[in-house]
Amino acid sequence: MTSPDPTPDPQPDPQPDPKPEPQPDPKRKPRSEAESAPADAAPEYADRTHRSPGAIAGGVLLLGLCAWLGADALVRGTGRTPWLALAGLLFLVPLVVAYTVRPAVFANQVRLRVRNPFRTITLPWGAVEGLRAGYSSEVFAKDGSKYQLWAIPVSLRARKKAARRQVRAAVDDPHGRTSTVLSGRDAGSTRAPADQALDDLRELAERHAGAPGAQGEPAVRWAYEILAPSAAGALLLVVLLLIG
Repeated sequence: MTSPDPTPDPQPDPQPDPKPEPQPDPKRKPRSEAESAPADAAPEYADRTHRSPGAIAGGVLLLGLCAWLGADALVRGTGRTPWLALAGLLFLVPLVVAYTVRPAVFANQVRLRVRNPFRTITLPWGAVEGLRAGYSSEVFAKDGSKYQLWAIPVSLRARKKAARRQVRAAVDDPHGRTSTVLSGRDAGSTRAPADQALDDLRELAERHAGAPGAQGEPAVRWAYEILAPSAAGALLLVVLLLIG
């Protein structure tokens, strides 16, 4: 009598093939720092810029006049005239740029940067004591120093116009809820441009003065790109006049 066939040994299950690691898509752009930042991180904003449109317009006109007269003297002048014209341009053009086009005020969440004709002052908000617009716009630092804001000129005429608008609005208000006194941001569009700009800067200072990244000491940098060519032009003018 034959015995039944033995039960065949079970075959081991085949191992699944390992999944290949995903490769980065070359067409996909990497995420920017803003996209990869956590959602609760404080957003970064561009600088608020304050400049004087009237000063810029006047500076462009003066630069055009200097270019016209200087080019005419260089091309048609005889003797020492071209050299005097060149020295005069080298002396005057940087000064025109310094007093008209260059002044600007930049403000963000960390600091106030004041670009005056011959200096650039960087003031962290923690170092700002206050801002004032009297006959000129000024910023006071906690170390006792004071700096003018050339880019925010104060116009007494603009203030008088703003005061007349405020009085007119108060008279036209049938309920008497409009004040005739210009105070804070309540005056809105009736504020003079310089006073409104100072209000915006005060608001930034009050909001960010205690921030950890807004601490430090004022830093001052001289504008050698303005001073050096102007001094060279003045020296060349003196030499030409002396040897003449």
